[in-house]
Amino acid sequence: MREFWLTAQTDLLESFRAKWFVAYTLVFGGLVVLLFAFGLTESRIMGFTGLSRLMVTYIQLAMAILPVFVLITTVRSVAGDREAGVYEYLLSLPIGLAPWYWGKLAGRFLVVFLPVFLAMIGAIVWGSVKGAAVPWLVFIWYTALLMALAWCFLGIGMLLSTLSRSADVAQASAFVVWLTLLLFLDLILLGTLIRNQIPPETVVGIALANPMQVFRTAAMLLLDSQLVMLGPSAYVILDNFGQAGYMAYAIVYPMLLGTACAFGGYLLFRRGDLP
Repeated sequence: MREFWLTAQTDLLESFRAKWFVAYTLVFGGLVVLLFAFGLTESRIMGFTGLSRLMVTYIQLAMAILPVFVLITTVRSVAGDREAGVYEYLLSLPIGLAPWYWGKLAGRFLVVFLPVFLAMIGAIVWGSVKGAAVPWLVFIWYTALLMALAWCFLGIGMLLSTLSRSADVAQASAFVVWLTLLLFLDLILLGTLIRNQIPPETVVGIALANPMQVFRTAAMLLLDSQLVMLGPSAYVILDNFGQAGYMAYAIVYPMLLGTACAFGGYLLFRRGDLP
């Protein structure tokens, strides 16, 4: 366990010194500042105003930005160490492969999640100073959804990192995965439904296998309990899951997917990544 925490601490310190972490933190911190600067808390949408309105917009922006940041920065973790020849040095130290791999995963999770979480905390503190009501329930749900999304793409990134033989290939693969999942939010599924007359249940099932779509729909559900914005597909989701069931699915499924990908990456790393 000591080796695990030392590895996590090392990854944290390395990330804090990296330029991408500064840019990553500024992006999410800057989003909150801009949303306040443009008076978003003064507007109203479907009954949401104040900090609730800000969080609704913030969560939609985070859905587009967080996955690609997590993937691109994580895929260099194992692949970059391979190119830099770190493994030879690693195996000379009294540390096992499992503590090193899972320690890096834990450290990287804190690195990618903390800026997102602290930006939301900053929004709540700022809003409280301005006298706005704090929507604690919405804040808790959004925190859980962001945690699940970050863990999911962190696991996918670790799997891609162990599969790739170089950092450049890993980054290209990460971008392709992110773009594919992004397209499957609307464009490809809509075309498939129109051209091939696939039953709506099948299309919805494919959509709910996409963690980004799961996250997006859960964010909509917190805003609109009847999912009016989704149209007829809302009946398929609510009839099969219910509101509470779908929110549970939106948190559990990405966490399980991320864990499965991370474990698959560990098995590949243990068997084939030794120098």
